[in-house]
Amino acid sequence: MERPQDRIFARMEVPTRAREKFAEKYPPGYTPCPDLDERVAFWDELLSERAAVSDDSIPSAYLSELDQGLYGGTVGGKVQFMAHPEVGWISSMVPPILEDWSGFDKLRIEREGYWYRYYLRLLEVFRQGSRSKFGISHFILIDGLNFIFELFGATRTYLELMDNPDKVREAVDFAFELNVEVQRIFFEQVPLLEGGTCSNMGGWIPGRIVSESVDPFHMTTVDYFERWGREPVERILGTFDGGVLHIHANGRHLLKAASTIRGLKAIYLANDLHYPSAFSALAELKARTGILPIIVPAEFPEFVAALNTRRLLGGTFYKVQGVPDIDTANHLMDRVREYRA
Repeated sequence: MERPQDRIFARMEVPTRAREKFAEKYPPGYTPCPDLDERVAFWDELLSERAAVSDDSIPSAYLSELDQGLYGGTVGGKVQFMAHPEVGWISSMVPPILEDWSGFDKLRIEREGYWYRYYLRLLEVFRQGSRSKFGISHFILIDGLNFIFELFGATRTYLELMDNPDKVREAVDFAFELNVEVQRIFFEQVPLLEGGTCSNMGGWIPGRIVSESVDPFHMTTVDYFERWGREPVERILGTFDGGVLHIHANGRHLLKAASTIRGLKAIYLANDLHYPSAFSALAELKARTGILPIIVPAEFPEFVAALNTRRLLGGTFYKVQGVPDIDTANHLMDRVREYRA
């Protein structure tokens, strides 16, 4: 696949009334299980407002409602929902499911359970509500050590790597089967768009593309990633047509290794408190990733300043935050399309 390194691409984030109304209704923190019709209506309104923005994004809804919580919920976990008013999301997680390994052999995918059926209903509601108007983005995998986090919590997971590595491997295999089933259902129920997958990380990618996470290794050495992370990631990316992943600021030491994952199509460089922004360190970070496409958030003033001085790096998708209005966004996109690194 051609990866032009002299071109730049961008998504322009402009103010929307849909997000303002969501923030007025939902303070940050725990919230009840969301109404699915209401969530489709939110995305319909948001993406309708964005229709006049002529950027490089593909209009698609992100199924935040049952991302992380879905996987734990389908094996008996207690799903809890959280509102994120800054982006208009309601996300989900589960408290640790097991007290010890004695309960692991009893875990089953509860296909007749509430959350499995809720997932099927969510896909149906979004498929009907989005028809001919917008796409549906893939959502996060919770496989590998991420799933062990669901079972025992983060701290306990790291201890289990040393104390019970064989049981951890069994659980990783179980998580693979669960994640493959969840994602296959997604691709069966959500039609590909022109043969590709919509991605909330940045646009559209050919094929059935999954969204991976290596968060558990952000606080480990690269050796731990090579021992416990690479094989599960490459296994599931190979089951589909590849994948994307995100790297948090405290995981940037993984970039060189992660960039060599077989089947990886792009990396999103997230920003986090108390770390330099990915945009400010982009030259150094991109040197570690080679020609692999990078997606990076950028604040409007810093993006414009770099555009004016021709300091933007090619082969990069910029998610520009805080663009004041649609006219500004579209004028800026004219310059983005003319730019050559």
